[in-house]
Amino acid sequence: MTPRFCFIEWVYVTPYGETMTSSKPGMTRIVAGESAVPQRKRAVEAALAIGLVLLIAFGAVVASNISRDSSAEAAPAATPADELKLGYFGNLTHAPALVGVKQGILARNLGSTRLGTETFNAGPAAIEALNAGAIDAAYIGPNPAINSFVKSRGESVSIIAGAAAGGAQLVVKPGITSAADLKGKTLASPQLGGTQDVALRAWLSSQGYKTNVDGSGDVAINPTDNAQTLKLFQDGKLDGAWLPEPWASRLVLTAGAKVLVDEKDLWDGSLSGKAGEFPTTILIVNKKFAAEHPDTVKALLRGHVESVAWLNNAPAAEKTDVINSALQESAGAALPADVLERSLQNVIFTVDPLAGTYPKLLKDGADAGTTKQADITGLFDLRALNEVIGTAGQRISAAHLGQD
Repeated sequence: MTPRFCFIEWVYVTPYGETMTSSKPGMTRIVAGESAVPQRKRAVEAALAIGLVLLIAFGAVVASNISRDSSAEAAPAATPADELKLGYFGNLTHAPALVGVKQGILARNLGSTRLGTETFNAGPAAIEALNAGAIDAAYIGPNPAINSFVKSRGESVSIIAGAAAGGAQLVVKPGITSAADLKGKTLASPQLGGTQDVALRAWLSSQGYKTNVDGSGDVAINPTDNAQTLKLFQDGKLDGAWLPEPWASRLVLTAGAKVLVDEKDLWDGSLSGKAGEFPTTILIVNKKFAAEHPDTVKALLRGHVESVAWLNNAPAAEKTDVINSALQESAGAALPADVLERSLQNVIFTVDPLAGTYPKLLKDGADAGTTKQADITGLFDLRALNEVIGTAGQRISAAHLGQD
C-alpha cells in the first residue's frame, strides 16, 4: 500500500486577538483583522477531536486483544495428563489401590493416560514424594494429608475421596493387660506423624502419659517400618505397636500379640455419623496437577469408585486371591489365610472420607506435636467424586471443610 500524507494548517489565537497559522513546520504568518475563532479553525478542531476519539478506540481494541491473548497464555486449556503417578502402601487398608492396579481397573479408566505406581511404608514419605512432584496422587492416611495442607497454607493437596475406614489396633505383649502397664514401655508406629502414630500419641495422652516426638517421655514411641515391627516384636525388642491391617493381625496371629485397643471403640459415631467408623485411608491429589488435568482426576475417581465396589461385591474367595496376589507384588509376601480373613473383618471399604472427623484428627495431631492447629477449610474437593457417583449413590459431604 502506498503511504499517503496530509498537511493540516494549524491555527492559533495570540493573546492580542490575532490569529497565527502554520501549514508546515518553520513557516508562520500573522493575519490582522480576522475573526478570533474562524470557521476554518473550528473545522480543524473538530477533525482533531474525531481523530483523537478514533485513536483511543483503536488503542482500547488493541489492549483488549493483548489482554485476551495474555489470559489465554496464562490459563491454557486443561488436557488429560500423559501419565498419572500414583502412590500407595502394601497394606490391606489400601486394598482399593491394590485391587485397582492388579485388576487393571485404574488403568482402564485412565484411558490414554499411563498409570505409574510407587509403594510406600507410611504417609509422611508419600507426602514428601507428592510435594516434590514424584507422584501426582496417593492413597494415604488422613493425618499426613492434614499436615501437608496446614504447612502449605492450603496449597498442596486436596482430599478427593475416602478409601477405607477402621482397621487399626494397638497390639501388645500378652503380659500387658491395661494402660497402666505401659509406663516405661516401648511401642512402635509406622512413621512419625502418620495416622496411626498420631492415634497412638493421642490415646496415650488421654491415659495421662506424656510422649515426645524424639522418642522420650513416659512411653517411648519408635516409628518403625511395618515389616521390621513384626520382627522386632518377635525378638522381644518391642512391647507393642499401633498398626493398620494386615500388620495388626499379623502380630496377633503370627507373633502372639493381644489387642489392647481397637481404634473403632474410640469413635462413637458423633463425628462420622457411623459408630465405629474412622478414616484410615483416603485418596488425595496434588492441587496443581488437579487444576491442570481435571479430566484425569475424574478418570482416576471412576476407577477408584469401581475398585471399592469390586471389593464390596466380589466373592470372598476371588477377593482374597486378588488381594493376596497384589500384596505379594507390593509388599513382597502374601498373607496366611487366617491373617487375611481377620484383617478383612476389621476394614470397611468406602469412598466417603468421613470429613466430620477431621477437626478431631487435626486436634490430635496438634496435641501430639506433629502438626499445628489451623483452619483446614478447603481441604476437601469432592465435586468430581459426587459427579462420578451421580444419582446412583448418596452425595458425599465435605462437612463444610471444602467443596462437594
